[in-house]
Amino acid sequence: MTKRFLIGMIFIFTSMAFAKVSHINYDLKFGIFGTIGSLNTKLTKSKRRYTIDTKMQISGLAKTLLGSHSGRYISKGHISRGMMVSDLYQMIERYDDVVISQEYSINHKRKRVTKRFRKWKNGKLIKETSRNLGFYAKDDLLTVYFNLDKAISKKGKTYIFKVVGLEKQSGRVKITVPSPSQTAPYKKDLGDSADWYAKALIYQKNFRKKKGDILLSVGKDGIIQNAVIKDILMYGDARVERVK
Repeated sequence: MTKRFLIGMIFIFTSMAFAKVSHINYDLKFGIFGTIGSLNTKLTKSKRRYTIDTKMQISGLAKTLLGSHSGRYISKGHISRGMMVSDLYQMIERYDDVVISQEYSINHKRKRVTKRFRKWKNGKLIKETSRNLGFYAKDDLLTVYFNLDKAISKKGKTYIFKVVGLEKQSGRVKITVPSPSQTAPYKKDLGDSADWYAKALIYQKNFRKKKGDILLSVGKDGIIQNAVIKDILMYGDARVERVK
């Protein structure tokens, strides 16, 4: 399991937490390391446009063990029928003296997504590529969760979403929303104070079972209270806990 993968997966399930707020903060926790960092998001939304700007920082002992790491994740786009539609999604990650930028431009007219990858070391650009992805999506890793409250019409059902930023699985994400009678396993990991629960299924070879169950508890305000990535190899579960 790479450090980059761990941080990326933590980011995936925390991103849902920011709907309908200007600022929200979380602690990131992982197995024996305890609290390993924080994640803070700012949402700027007008009638026609939106920007989501998320910053993540690793700190404490984890910074020494996992390496100096920080990330910034930005989604910009327009609003159509009350839904956020991504036009640009960018992930910028720093690992000590290495900076990696992955930028996705979405052309909705042509239904095409173009990815630009750049890597710097000690301030010098050492790699740059550009290619069209093999699938089209209106959502990215942030907007798919911002839109989830409106996209989910019924409990006790499974939904399939296409998401920019997960090209290794062709952008396909399966999200299951249990009925009230099916929530006992969720409450065991996430507590019983949520308004509703969900599970996102991500397929990755880095997971112990070759798939990762991301459990989510959502409050009455539509904001995630807690989230858990299940079974990350020998390390156990990763958690996100809302602090503000």
